[in-house]
Amino acid sequence: MDEKQLVEQIDAFIKENERAIVADIAKLVAVPSISVDTDIPGKPYGENTRAALDAALEIARRFGLETNDGEGYVGWAELPGSEAGHLATVTHVDVVPEGEGWTGHPFELAERDGWLIGRGVVDDKGPSVLCLYIAKFLKEQGIPLRYGFRVLLGCNEERGMSDVKYYLAHHEAPLFAFSPDASFPVCNGEKGLFNGIFHSGELDGSFAEFDTGLAANVIAAKASCLLNRPAAGLPETEAVTVADEGGKARLTAVGIGGHAASPAGTKNAIGVLVAYLLENKLCTERENAFLTLLDKLHSDPLGGKLGIACKDEMFRDLTVNGGVMKLVDGKLHQSVDSRYPTVTTGEALSAALSAEAEKHGATFELLANDKPFYIPADSAAIKTLLDCYSQVTGEDATPFTMGGGTYARQFPRAVSYGPSIHGDKLPDFAGPEHAPNEGGSLARLLAALKIYILAICRLQSVDF
Repeated sequence: MDEKQLVEQIDAFIKENERAIVADIAKLVAVPSISVDTDIPGKPYGENTRAALDAALEIARRFGLETNDGEGYVGWAELPGSEAGHLATVTHVDVVPEGEGWTGHPFELAERDGWLIGRGVVDDKGPSVLCLYIAKFLKEQGIPLRYGFRVLLGCNEERGMSDVKYYLAHHEAPLFAFSPDASFPVCNGEKGLFNGIFHSGELDGSFAEFDTGLAANVIAAKASCLLNRPAAGLPETEAVTVADEGGKARLTAVGIGGHAASPAGTKNAIGVLVAYLLENKLCTERENAFLTLLDKLHSDPLGGKLGIACKDEMFRDLTVNGGVMKLVDGKLHQSVDSRYPTVTTGEALSAALSAEAEKHGATFELLANDKPFYIPADSAAIKTLLDCYSQVTGEDATPFTMGGGTYARQFPRAVSYGPSIHGDKLPDFAGPEHAPNEGGSLARLLAALKIYILAICRLQSVDF
C-alpha cells in the first residue's frame, strides 16, 4: 500500500468511527475507577478499576481482537506479527479522584463546543480507546505486521505503577512502546519521580480533623481542617472561610488545582490553610514548628525553602508538591511529591528533607524513587514518531522532556506521545488532567488517532 492510499484509508476510518469513539470513551469515563489496594484475586486494584479494564477489553473483543485480562494488573488486546517481538501502546484505565469544582458530573461524559469533558478524557481513558481503534484499523484493513501490536491497559498508573512492574516481571517487554499520556510532539525524557511523607511528632490537640487533598500528585484546589476551638473571632479571608461545626471551627481554604508536575499558575489550598494557621497563631509552639516546615514546602514549589532547588538544561527546575495531609493518632502526615532533574538524586533529596524535618521536630520517610530517563532525539524510533506528527500537523517538531511521570519510564525502550499538543491552551470551561472539568478537544483526539496509526505502521520498518 502506498503512503497516499494509507492516509486516505485512515481519514475514512476516523470519519466513519468518530461517534463510536466518543461513545466508547463515555463507557470508560462512566466507571469511577480510582485505584485502591485489595487482596481480591483478579482485582488487585479494586472492583471499579477492574470494571473499567473489563469495559475496555469488551471493546477490544467487539473488534475481534485477542484479549487477556492480565490478572487485573495490565490487560491487553493484540494482533500477531510475522517476526518475533512486538510494538505496544501503554495507557491506563485508573483515574485520580474526581475532587470538587466540577460544573457537571465527573463520570458522565459531556460535550461542549467540540470538547469532551469528564474524568479520564485525557488522562488516560480517551487515549486508551484511541489505542484500541489503532488495532481495529490494522485488523479491518488487513495491514501486514512485521512486529505484533499489543494495546496494554494498566490499572495502577496513578498510584505507583505497580501494575506494569508486575507485567514486566511476568511478560516479555515490547521492542518499543509509546504511552499516549502526555503531549505531542514526543516526550523523550522524564524527570525523576520522588515520593515520601513528612511525619510530625506528637501534637498538642489543636486539631480535631485534618484529612484533606486528593492524591500526592495533585495540587489541592480545596482543603479543610477542624480545630478544637470555637469559630467565633476567627477572621475570614478571600481564600479561607470559617464555619461553626458542633462548637468547633471548620476552616476551608480554596486554591488553584493542577498536576504536581506543573505548578506554574497553581496554588495549593493546603498551603493556604497552613499559612492561615500560622498567621493567626492558632496552634501551639510544637505544632507551629511542623506547620513552619509545611509552609516551606507549600510556599515554594521549586524547593528552594527546603534546600533542594536545582535545575539542568535537559529537564529544567525541580518541582515539589504536598498533595495530601492526614491527622492520624495525634500526628500530622504530609505527602511529598517531587519531580527532579539529573543534577540530584533520590538519595540526596531524602537526606536533605530528613535534615530539614529534624530541624522542626519531624521526620521524613522515603516511599519511592524512580530515576530520570532519556532516549536520544536522533534515534530511529523518535525520528519516526516526529515525522508522523509533522506529517499530520504540518509542524516542524522537536522532542521535549517533562516532569510528569508516565508508564514510559518503566519500560526498557519507550516514550510518551500525545494526545494533547504541548503548550495548548484550554477553554475557560475545561480543565487540565487531575483538575475539575478535565477536558480534551475531540478534534485533537481524532488527529492523535491518525498520528498513532501512521506511527505503528511506520515503526514496522524500524530495526529494533
